[in-house]
Amino acid sequence: MENTVLHKADTRGHADHGWLNAYHSFSFGSWYNSDRVQFGALRVLNDDTIAAGMGFGTHPHDNMEIITIPLEGDLAHKDSMGNTEIIKNGDVQVMSAGTGVKHSEFNPNDDQRTKLLQIWVFPNQQNIAPRYQQISLNPEERKNKLQQILSPNAEDEGVWIHQDAWFHLGKFDKGVTAAYNLKKEGNGVYAFILSGSLTINGQELETRDGFGIWDVNSLDIKAASDAEFLLMEIPMKH
Repeated sequence: MENTVLHKADTRGHADHGWLNAYHSFSFGSWYNSDRVQFGALRVLNDDTIAAGMGFGTHPHDNMEIITIPLEGDLAHKDSMGNTEIIKNGDVQVMSAGTGVKHSEFNPNDDQRTKLLQIWVFPNQQNIAPRYQQISLNPEERKNKLQQILSPNAEDEGVWIHQDAWFHLGKFDKGVTAAYNLKKEGNGVYAFILSGSLTINGQELETRDGFGIWDVNSLDIKAASDAEFLLMEIPMKH
C-alpha cells in the first residue's frame, strides 16, 4: 500500500538508561533514523517505563504540543507555569510549550513503575503563550467504541491542542469492528497498538506496532483479539 507506513514494534529505537526504559517510534535522543523523523505533524511517540522514584529533571521545551498518556502508575509533573500535578492511568495531559516552558516529570512511588506514552505534535501557530491542561477520562467510554481524548476545540471531548488533530482511544473485545471517518481533508492517521491484535484497512497489527495511513477518508478497524489502541489523526502537512 503506497499510502501507508508500518513500524513493527521491534523496529523502534530503544534506550535503556536503567531508571528509564524507552522505545521510540520516531527519531529521538541518540536514536536517529532518517526514514522515521516524523509522520506529518506527529514528531515523537515515546513508550516509556520509569523506575520507582525516578524521573526526568527540569528541562525546557518550546513550540511543541506535548501530550502525556499514563498507562500504568503515576507521574508527578512540575513546571515553570506553576503547575504541580499528579497524572495517573486514566488521565491525559497536554502542555503547549509555545514561547517556552520548563518542566520535570517523576515517578512519585517508591514501590511501582510508571508506564506512559509521550507524544509531540508540531503546533499550527508559533510562539503562543504556554498552557497546561489535564483531565480524567472515563474508561467505559472506550469499551468497544472510539473515545475522543483530544481535538483542536476546547468545547469538544478531551483535551485540546493548537493543531487540527483528533486522538481516540479504543478498547475492543475480540471481533468488534468500527469505522473511523477522518475529520479533515489532508489529514492522516497514525495508529499505535497498546495491546492485542488489530486489523486496520486490511493491515494486521500486533502489540506496540505503529501504522500510518493517509489519502483515505475512513478506516475499517477490526479487533483480531481483545485489543487496546490509540488513533492519532494529524495533518500530513504542517
